[in-house]
Amino acid sequence: MAAILVNSVYEMENYPVVLLNTILSPLSILLVIVLVSRGSLFGVGIMGGFIMAMFSAGMGLSSDLSHLKNDFKFQDMIVSSPTGWLTYMIGISLSEIVYAIPALIVLTVLAYFGLSLTLAKVLAFVAVLLLVFISSISIGYTLSTFSSDIVQSFAFTRLISTLFSTIPPVYYPITYIPLPFRYLAYLSPTTYAAELVQGIGGYLSLSLTTVIIDWTVLIAVTIALFVLAKTKARWREV
Repeated sequence: MAAILVNSVYEMENYPVVLLNTILSPLSILLVIVLVSRGSLFGVGIMGGFIMAMFSAGMGLSSDLSHLKNDFKFQDMIVSSPTGWLTYMIGISLSEIVYAIPALIVLTVLAYFGLSLTLAKVLAFVAVLLLVFISSISIGYTLSTFSSDIVQSFAFTRLISTLFSTIPPVYYPITYIPLPFRYLAYLSPTTYAAELVQGIGGYLSLSLTTVIIDWTVLIAVTIALFVLAKTKARWREV
């Protein structure tokens, strides 16, 4: 609750302009995709917007935690308290979700009119987004513990967000990439997430083998990144 109040509610109340970036980031790319495709990729773009919003929210953890750690020595206070690293990470992660609510609301409204999903497909879609979010907060948390300045964190956040949520086929089907280069897209875990949600939405025809591989890779990457955050993050200064 403290993390939500300090890290999201305070900023949203006192600096509402910061919400514009949260809303415009996924919607700006969606607008470009829709205009270029003349509306044919509207549904795919909406799903891509959700993936980008969740991934960006998780990566926002990096700069926020870096700011609290380096400028306010907040992590040092948490370390000396009974609060563990997992509680700390979850608290700030929830604040990032609250911070992303305006963008998620807009995307949900667009999804209501632009997508046709059954309850089972909605649950599968949410599960994919949850895995994307856990992966990104694991990356963001780990990077924040090694960051010595918030400027450095901003640079890593923008770079990773671009590599994972803008360049990969998140806003468009992977079939749009020429086959010799298509395999490079699979270096990004968000490609597997996008492929799954596009299959859920009926925009890609996926074989059962492909679906199993996508779920396996996405779950495995999420677990690996979480374990990395648990074992390699610098919770205490050395």
